[in-house]
Amino acid sequence: MAKKPGSSKNASGRGQRDLKVKVKSARGRKLSSTRWLQRQLNDPYVKRAKEEGYRGRAAFKILEIDDKYRFLVPGARVVDLGCAPGGWCQVATKRVNSFGEKKGKAVGYVLGVDLQEVDPIAGAEIHQLDFMEDGADDKVKDWLGGPADVVMSDMAASASGHKQTDHLRIIALCEAAAYLAFDVLEEGGTFVAKVLAGGAEESLQHILKQRFNKVANFKPPSSRSDSSEKFVVAIGFRG
Repeated sequence: MAKKPGSSKNASGRGQRDLKVKVKSARGRKLSSTRWLQRQLNDPYVKRAKEEGYRGRAAFKILEIDDKYRFLVPGARVVDLGCAPGGWCQVATKRVNSFGEKKGKAVGYVLGVDLQEVDPIAGAEIHQLDFMEDGADDKVKDWLGGPADVVMSDMAASASGHKQTDHLRIIALCEAAAYLAFDVLEEGGTFVAKVLAGGAEESLQHILKQRFNKVANFKPPSSRSDSSEKFVVAIGFRG
């Protein structure tokens, strides 16, 4: 018997259609917004985030980065800079055992800071803070009760629409995050931050290589292929 057009069978033999959601243009909506909405509706990571209770698809980026480099270990004290909406904190709380669910394992601590107010996250302490203000490093260490084992950031500066300008802005933001990490990290600690490829990231790499034993670049599978983002992972802070 011929198969119906558009149908397919999965491994279990049950009929299944591979449908793609299409979004019609609406009055007052820009074409770029329509394309973004269509991409969101068809993004498997967006769907997984909803199913698994994460606040955004970015949660899978830190999951995949940590799967490779293994820095979110039980007992680790973690600072998440620019933590909104909270997906990275959600991942960190489970992996560092901030709930104490892993019996016999050390209990970790997750501190999230952001310019804007962030809804509470189970297992994490959240503070509204501009990490570039004077004394921010002391506040972070006070909240942690000591130095951090991990400083991580998925921050991005507001997009201007000009690729090179946006690149320079995010590199400046990353460098600021790195200098805070130098002030709050424990010896042997890890720094993770999002950057955009574009040339100026070489200065950031140079700064990090002076302070860490290993500096690597990684583009996790969940990072969209058409995005220039990647993540710098600096391991083994020298103090």
